[in-house]
This record gives sequence, structure tokens and C-alpha cells, in this order.
Amino acid sequence: MNSASKRRLPRVLIIAAGGGHLTEAFQAIQGVPMERIFVTFKLPHSDQTLKDERRYYVIDPHKEWWKFILNGFQSVYIMLRTRPHAIINTGGGISIACSLLGKLIGTKLIFIESGARVTTPSATGKFLYKYADLFIVQWKPLLKDFPKAVHGGPLL
Repeated sequence: MNSASKRRLPRVLIIAAGGGHLTEAFQAIQGVPMERIFVTFKLPHSDQTLKDERRYYVIDPHKEWWKFILNGFQSVYIMLRTRPHAIINTGGGISIACSLLGKLIGTKLIFIESGARVTTPSATGKFLYKYADLFIVQWKPLLKDFPKAVHGGPLL
């Protein structure tokens, strides 16, 4: 075995709200060698979708302050347990606490704005833009809102 094959894969936290955000996350990481750890919220299909994946479920705060606090505590637990090298975030309010905690400990943050956002940015994207090491938009009109972003084209 050569030294390159002995190296461990980078540990990457993939944060995605359920549904389309999670589908986009799977598309974004397809074929990329990494130790994958998913963070999402529980939906009826979550266990089946992530059956072969290491995963954590967090509460969806959805603009309720006490849920943001609970999500923050869950995020601290996840960050302490996983210590990721990078975070790939496809959005949703569930992702803010983990993303900020990751930045505090020096984790690289890659944010992919939702493909559903063609002309107007998401609230999560607007908030995390200034913290992202790499910010990717799927549609060119969003470059006016995120001038340092990279246009990656649509995932779906």
C-alpha cells in the first residue's frame, strides 16, 4: 500500500434540510471521496434515504427562538462528536448553528444556494455568505446578490 492510499479521507459534514436540499446535497457530493456525515431533520422518508449513511437529526427551528437554542445545543454535540474537516451546506435554517460552530473551530464551509433560488437569495444564504469559504450559486442572476460566489450551474 502506498502512502496516499493509507491517508484517511476528509471527514465532511453535509448539512441539508429535508426534501430538495437533501437531494441537492447528494448530487453535489456524488463521486467525491470523503467520510460523509449527514445532518438533517427527521422526515417520514429520512431513515430510508440515509439508511447507509452516518447521520444526525436536529430540530428544525423555523423562526422559533427556543428551537434555535435547542438546535444550537444539538449542533455543539454534533461538532464535538464529528470534528469535521469541512462542511457542505445546501441550506435551510437547521444549518446555521453547525455552520457557525464549524467556522469557530476552523472548519472550511462550502455553501450551495438552493436551486429553487433563481433570482432572489435565501435568508440562510444571505446570512452565511460572509462566513463561507466557497459560496456556490446554481443560477447566474444570484451573482448580483453574491458577487464573490461561483456559478456552479444547476444540480438537478
